[in-house]
Formats: sequence, C-alpha cells, structure tokens
Amino acid sequence: DPLKIGRLTEDGLMDWKDRGELPQVKEGDLLADNIPGPKGKEGKAIYTVDIQLKGQLVGRILRSPHAHARILDIDISLALGVPGVKAVITGKDTLGIKHGFVETPRYPADQYPLAMDKVRFIGEEVAAVAATDVYAADKALSLIKVTYEPLPAVFDPEEAMIPGAPEIHPSHPKVKEDLVNIGGKTTSGWGDVEAGFREADYVREDRFESHLRTHGFLEPHATVASFEADGKLNVWTSSQGPFIKRAKLAKTLGLPQSSVRVKKAYVGGAFGGKIDLYTHEFCAALLSMKTSRPVEIIATREEIFTAYRHGQPMIVTVKTGVKKDGTIVAQEFETINNSGGYRGSGVVVIFLVWGFAMAPYRIPNMKYKGYSVYTNNPIRSPQRGHGAPQMRFAVESQLDMIAAELGISPIDIRLKNARISGEMLPNGDNVHNCGLKDCILDIAKHTNFTAKFGISRTEKQGRYRKGIGIGVSAYFGGSLIYPNSSSVIVKMNDDGSVSLLTGSLDIGQGSETILCQIVAEELKIPIEEVQVFAADTETTPVDIGVWISGNAYVTGNAAREAAGDVRRKLMTIAAEELNADIENLTFQNKRVYISGQPERSLSYEKLMALSIQKHRGDSVIGNGHWRTMRDVPTHPSLATTKGRWTENYAFDAQTAEVEVDTETGNIRLLKAVTAHDCGFPINPLQVEGQIDGQVSMALGHAFMEEIMMEKGRTLNPSWLDYRMPSICNIADSEHIDVITERYQVGKPYRTKEVGEGYVSAILAAIANAIYDAVGVRLFSTPFTPEKILKGLGKIK
Repeated sequence: DPLKIGRLTEDGLMDWKDRGELPQVKEGDLLADNIPGPKGKEGKAIYTVDIQLKGQLVGRILRSPHAHARILDIDISLALGVPGVKAVITGKDTLGIKHGFVETPRYPADQYPLAMDKVRFIGEEVAAVAATDVYAADKALSLIKVTYEPLPAVFDPEEAMIPGAPEIHPSHPKVKEDLVNIGGKTTSGWGDVEAGFREADYVREDRFESHLRTHGFLEPHATVASFEADGKLNVWTSSQGPFIKRAKLAKTLGLPQSSVRVKKAYVGGAFGGKIDLYTHEFCAALLSMKTSRPVEIIATREEIFTAYRHGQPMIVTVKTGVKKDGTIVAQEFETINNSGGYRGSGVVVIFLVWGFAMAPYRIPNMKYKGYSVYTNNPIRSPQRGHGAPQMRFAVESQLDMIAAELGISPIDIRLKNARISGEMLPNGDNVHNCGLKDCILDIAKHTNFTAKFGISRTEKQGRYRKGIGIGVSAYFGGSLIYPNSSSVIVKMNDDGSVSLLTGSLDIGQGSETILCQIVAEELKIPIEEVQVFAADTETTPVDIGVWISGNAYVTGNAAREAAGDVRRKLMTIAAEELNADIENLTFQNKRVYISGQPERSLSYEKLMALSIQKHRGDSVIGNGHWRTMRDVPTHPSLATTKGRWTENYAFDAQTAEVEVDTETGNIRLLKAVTAHDCGFPINPLQVEGQIDGQVSMALGHAFMEEIMMEKGRTLNPSWLDYRMPSICNIADSEHIDVITERYQVGKPYRTKEVGEGYVSAILAAIANAIYDAVGVRLFSTPFTPEKILKGLGKIK
C-alpha cells in the first residue's frame, strides 16, 4: 500500500502505520503530482520507478529470439484471454511511422517502434501487453504466437560490408563504392595527403580495435505514461532530454506536440544511453491510449544487457607521416563502426571521431573516411565521449610508437604538434584560449614524467613492473544538434527571491546547482533563494538536453541572460526612483545601491512592488536564450563534415601510472593525473567529481568491462558477469586546473565541457604506461592479462 509504511518489529512482524507525509488521493488525482518533490520536507528524489498513479497497469514487451527473420504472423488471441490483460499491441496497432536517432534526407528514419516486416537483432521488440499485474502480463507474453522465417545473419562489420553478405536493409540507398550494409559514410580532408607522406621522413600505419561496453547506469530504463480523458498524454521517463522525447513520441503516435507532456523524474545515471526514443516509451504511451489507464514499463537488467543500446565498438586504422623532429605532416584515417540492426547513433559517431582526431594537434594534410555498418547486433547509442576514447587510444598509442622510433620523448612530440590559442581549425572553428601546451607542461612537471618514463626494462627487476604514460585529447561543448538552443526564464518573487524555469534535466551531473550559481551570481542573492522548476515540456522553455556536453555553456548562458534581463529591469526602476545613472548602481544582498552612497538603496522586494505599480504591472520576469554559434544557422554536414561545430573546445593532458604483474598479467592503475583546460570552473568540486568519474569509467574500459556476444546473443547479461569498477579498483586521481577563461557578470562566458573529454586521453595513457612497464604494445581493448602474457611470450 503506497499510503502506508512498515516497521519490522522484534518478532519479525510488520507494524504498519499511515504514511502521513503523503496526501490522500481523491478520485482522478495523479498521485505522482502530489508526492513531495526534492524540496519537500523529506528531501526525497522521485525517480520514474517511484511514480504510482491510480489504476496503473504493468507493461511487458515480447522480444525476438532471432537475429534476422521475417515475421509471417502474430497471433494474440490467447494472450487477450488471460484474466487481467487489458491490451495487447503489435506493429499493426501502430501508425507505421519510423523513427531514428538521426532523421535527415540523407539518413531517413529506419526503425519502426514495433517490428513490422522483419526483426534484425535478438531482442527486437515484436509485441507488448498491459495487465493488472506482472504475472498476468508475463503469462500473456508466453501465449503470443509469432511465426518467423529465419534469414541469414551477419555480425562482424567488416564481413557485413562485403558484397554477398546478407543485406539487413535491402532498400537502404547504396553508397557509390561496391559495399553493402552501409548505414552511413563520412568523408573529410584537407591538404594533399599523398604529398605529405612523400615529404615525411617516417611513416607508419596501425590498426586499433575498441570493444563493446554498456553504460552501466544503476537505474534501469523506466517509463510511466498516462493518457487522460482530455487527450493529453503525460509521460515520466528516465531520459536525458524531455523535449527530444516529446517530439519523437508525438511523431510516432500521430499526436500534436502540444498533446504530449513529458515531465521531470530524477535520473539514476545515463552516460549517453537514454537520449533516443526507446520502444518501451512508445509502448507505454500506446498501451495507455488503448486502455485509458496509466501504464508502467520497467526494463529488467537482463533486457538492458541483451536488447537495449550499448556503446560504440570501433575499428580505427591510422597512417601517420612525420618529419625527423616529430612534426606531423600527414594523417589518414579509416574508421568502421558496428551500428547494429538499425542506424542508431552510428552515423553521428563516425562524423564526430574525425573531429576528435583534428582538434588537439596541427595536421596540415589529412584524409578521413568513416563507415557506419548495419549488422544483426543490438543497436548502438552514444556513450560518454562518443568515439573520442576510441580515436585517442589509436592516435596517442601510435604517437608514442613514432616518438620511440625517432628517439623523441612523448612530451616533446606532443608539444611540437599541440595547437595554440587563436588557431583556426579546418572546419572553420577557432580554438580561442587553448591551454593544451600548458596542460602538457604542467602535467610533465607535476608527475616528474621525464625521470620516470623510459627506464630501461633491464633495470626493472622483480615480478611487479611500473610504468608511466601520457595521452592528450580535446572535446567540444554544445554542438549544433536540435534542439540546439536553450531558453531560461527567471521570475522574481514578491520577497526578492527568484524562480528559475529551465527545460534542462539534472541526471546527477549537478546542472541545477550550476544554474542556481549563475543566477545567484548575476543577481547577487543567496543561492538558496533560487528555486528551480525543471524539465516539464508543458511549463518550462525548450532546452538542448543534457547531452553533447552543452549544459553549462548553452543552458548556463541562457540562465545568465535571463538573470541579466531581471537585473536590467531592476536597475531601470532603481535609477528612476533614486534619480541616479544606471552605470552608478551596484547590487548586493538583495538590494540596489548607488555606488559610494550605501545609504541610498532599494530592496528587491521594494523594486518588485514599484515595477508592478509604475511599469504597467511588469512583475520582473527575465528571458534568456542561447545556442552555440548563434550566427551560424545550419548544422554541419554529417556526410562531409563541412561546417562549424562549436565556439569552445576543452583540452587536456592525462598521465597514468600502472603496475603490471608479469606472472599473472594483471594490471593495476595506481595513479591518474589530469591537467585540464576547462575554461572557467563554475563549480570546482563538480569538475573534480566529473574527472574522477571519467577516470573510473576509463579504468573499466581498459581492464574490466565487456559485453560478450556470440552471433548476436549476449553471453553475460547481469552485473555478476559484467565486471564494473568498484571502490576497490579506483586509482588515486589528481587534478591540475589550467584556467583560460573568466566569468564576468553580465557578459557571455566560454565555460568548456568537463563531462566527457577526460574519459579519452586516460585510456591511451594507460596503454602507453603498460608499454613503458613491460614493453607490450596493445592494439585492442580491453587490456587483459592474456594479452599481457602473450606479449611477454609466456602463453601462446
């Protein structure tokens, strides 16, 4: 009973009592609307799984057991007869409208919400049921009879590209080359690569592979949908952006966006895995529309491991030519992404990774080609860094190999090629205040890198060998992807406090705290007097969403503008009332003063009343809007990369110190140091937390985490078999701030991203440190004991 709470007594019985903090529910009330929120007296965060509405049904999804098969028939008659079952839906109950992570003329939507003609991976959604309890729902699923015609399947992306391979989307437009199953292709380049290689004194080519991992968020995918009698669809879902969800739900359900309301629920982790529209969200909504009752669907952990979207496994081949002094003169890349049965974010990641190759170093001649390949695997989605760890692992590992061949230190070869402030990138972006060289120099000094690196391995005795390595990366913040802007409203209250309305969503990264800080700083009020109302498509303005690392910069600048609008209105009223010039006014402690005359001031409370009295009822509401590259109206091309991305690139250098057990092959990350140019750290503690979290995630990428699949089927679908880093594995993590920007009240700022880039260079640094320790160069992740022992010649 959600209105009672129990206490276990000494005799093992439950002592129940009324749960007084929850209001009594009247007929037709939405219980979730009445639950005290995070600012209630309990301080409770309400997640989607906590939402309980009157008459709520349980939803379950039937999934395909085949990796590739034609659907001949679906018989739901027996399922409909199960007591408690209220609705069963299949592809025939949908409008047949496809959706996709990317929807452009070149890359049209390619996935139905429920499979219609074929299934293309094990676990693809075929039908869904809504019932009064989980037992009835599961019973109904077992009685749905699906007749399949199995088809040949292909799982390896390189095999899938070869003509003659089973075609997963036969109607998909072919690229000009004689290849199949190409979901997307990106090409880019500048200069004359062949001439650059001829000019080079040393050229080498290497291939690197990154494996399949999952996001590891602790809160499962969950959605509650309630279709009301007035035609409004209310949705709570664990996501990274309510406005993206609203747009895609409205499209696939055939509803106007104004009839879909996506409301805030707290999110227990995402890391890129909760952006796109998921079938369980669509099914919960459609089942609610069919039954006129709320429907909840919560994914099991096994479903998440076997059928939901994971990160991006990638093959990177890089060819680099350098002069004798280590100057890079040419680079050529080919990347292959295994996108799974549908396009997912595959075409985005092959577009992004060329930028992750371009940004840190000066490359006069470059050629890039990337393929996103359909296979009969589950779909892929963004995962923290979205291609940057894979690309930097390749580039930074090879750069160390080149440095060793030329007799140059890893520090010097990076300093030789590092970009400097004011440089223009080939796509038209400017790096502005780039602190990369400072990052490299500071980290080298802090870690005493030169003294530790390159000690002759003949001098390293004993079973345990230590090594140090370095990696460099760059990342962007707030690229041009819709909705590529944020709007914020700041409303002054009668007592001088303010309400902040934002479509942004806090998923654990602390966005609400940062936005409160910005507004409090602009208006010179205590941060606790800023109340946030967030992420409700009905009541808050549009927001970019908490992805592509745009929150602090894009939404933050929108909040700054909105607070600035309030400040300007207060100054106008104060100047009139105090008979003073606006430029002579200052703000402090919820008052406006005349500079040098502190006795002449007005409180915000008084200014609010004066505004209503003398300014036609204006209740002092400020509006702010921001998008990156405000004067660039178009998106960059996913196919050719032409066009600008962003105004602010973050740069970093990271070192890793490892210990390798030469008897077992086990590796430990002992210490990670991050020197980072993050612009201006609005909240230094949150910056440190983001860096530590990314070091932990990179540690998992390097040594532990792996989704193991065989012919499209997940072999380790549980936390017991998918090894995540725990507190026992975490390394010592240190931070060096390289501050290249400053915050000034009333002026735009270029705070750089800090949520994704630092998962990248540390992976390469670990690989380089392993080589420094034992002389084993690893070209694929994860860095397993078996690979170490093979490299040492101890096993075949």
